[in-house]
Amino acid sequence: MRAALSPSRAADFIQCPLLYRFRTIDRLPQAPSPAAARGTVVHAVLERLFDLPATERTPAAARELVGPQWQVLLDADPELASMFPADDGAAMAEWLASANVLVERWFTLEDPSRLEPAERELYVETTLADGLVLRGYVDRLDVAPTGELRVVDYKTGKAPSELFEAQALFQMRSTRSSCGASAGSSRARCSWSTSVTVRCCGSSRTKPSCWPPSASCVPCGKRSSARP
Repeated sequence: MRAALSPSRAADFIQCPLLYRFRTIDRLPQAPSPAAARGTVVHAVLERLFDLPATERTPAAARELVGPQWQVLLDADPELASMFPADDGAAMAEWLASANVLVERWFTLEDPSRLEPAERELYVETTLADGLVLRGYVDRLDVAPTGELRVVDYKTGKAPSELFEAQALFQMRSTRSSCGASAGSSRARCSWSTSVTVRCCGSSRTKPSCWPPSASCVPCGKRSSARP
């Protein structure tokens, strides 16, 4: 089996090698996180929204997807139900409402009726010079009429402060590297999604572009609805 890293696990190692060991090598169990689960639901809603015709990609349609996507996630991992007291339906309702807020805010940042993604949840990988495989999932890949690619990464957490911005941008740079080596005239511009990194949590700090549009990007073409 070849050694491989995802951008998030590589970021763990840079942040704290012990954290990387606990999560990746020892695989210590972690309690379900409401914030992480909410992010997964929002990602799924934004992916599924593009299954609809352009004129039907409305805030109301997106809100209608939140409940069903939460159920899909819950069916796949019943332990997530432990995030909420069994006798407290209000806690889950509040959590679902917070997911709706993030989804609705996305519409103030992008207009899905004018977007036709080339790929969604695209699996990409590349092998570095030392043999390490860098792999990950691209939330959305847009292709401009000029042929340039835009790698979009949804974020539902708070925007990092300037002290921790480099670590956050590392994950995007790693994702770009995972897109592949070179592809002739194809060029990629990896940017923070104007959906969730103008962060749906309400932060005013944005990162419209992480690097100049000169790096080449080759998606491997695999697609999956789940992340490893």
